[in-house]
Amino acid sequence: MTKLLINLPAPFFKAELLKDRFDRIAQKYDVRHTSHNTQDEMAKDLPWAEAILMWAWPVFRDIEFDLAKNLKILAQINSCRVTAENAMKRGVALSEARHAWSPAVAELALALILGGLRRTSDFHMKMRLGQDAGIWVNHFPTDIDPTERQLTGRTVGIVGFGAIGRRLAELLAPFRVKLLVNDPFLPQSVFAAAHAQRASVEDICRECDIVVLCAANVPAAEKTITAAHIQMLRKNALLVNVGRSMLIDMPALARRLAQNDLIAMLDVFDNEPLEKDSPFRTLPNTYLSPHRGGGIYESLYRALDGLSGDIDAFFEGRERTFTVTQDMAHCIAE
Repeated sequence: MTKLLINLPAPFFKAELLKDRFDRIAQKYDVRHTSHNTQDEMAKDLPWAEAILMWAWPVFRDIEFDLAKNLKILAQINSCRVTAENAMKRGVALSEARHAWSPAVAELALALILGGLRRTSDFHMKMRLGQDAGIWVNHFPTDIDPTERQLTGRTVGIVGFGAIGRRLAELLAPFRVKLLVNDPFLPQSVFAAAHAQRASVEDICRECDIVVLCAANVPAAEKTITAAHIQMLRKNALLVNVGRSMLIDMPALARRLAQNDLIAMLDVFDNEPLEKDSPFRTLPNTYLSPHRGGGIYESLYRALDGLSGDIDAFFEGRERTFTVTQDMAHCIAE
């Protein structure tokens, strides 16, 4: 049987809901389960493996590929630039299933948009705390907060139109939004297929009621939204970040939020867990989520099923689903 090393954090192997996945894999392969975090820890298992299924760490340098002399395919939940480039250089097949997270992240983005527009978190907490006297409508319509709005028909900007952004566009379609998209790597045909208008970051900030950040975690995307862009955002616009905090100038965002004329829904932060004294914990119109975008079991099912399926396809001579090629390198984080 083909020797398959599965190197994942120990809780993966203890999760009852993943047991059937690992059992099915073990029926096809000679499997070794490990939870190595460093190159030194993994070194003793590399000569044995013909295939490896793992997350992104440890990074595979030349020395790891030298040790892994029998390795034919590396299947990763996420990869990094060093590992990907070394795999391609050595002729080791590489599959990466980071897009397994994308459907769940897109759904969270939609939930945050709707929650931000309809203030569901505010209403929930005030009613839980018995502080709801001021939120019941008594003098309709004069005591309705005009910042509570519907999504249908609004102008939405998406910064980053990879798998997350494109799935979000699909979810937004029934709301008949006007969709503006910024992504420098995609051809016009992708925007046309999504009924989206290609736009600059400046145009998105000036024109959109809702701005969603979901660009790839690559150096070129750092501070795509600058302090100047943040000042361009419309009064009472809704900013949603389900990508990475590095996409936006976070201190500048905090300053704009302190003006109380912007709403932010944030799932990602410069430091995680978020510091107890972070200004984002107390800023008005700021709603926080603990980096929960893709982290649900459905995402893990997609990742494990997809990667194990690619390993099967490789050894059976079939086309793989999650193949990484040289022209994808710019989308892989360093």
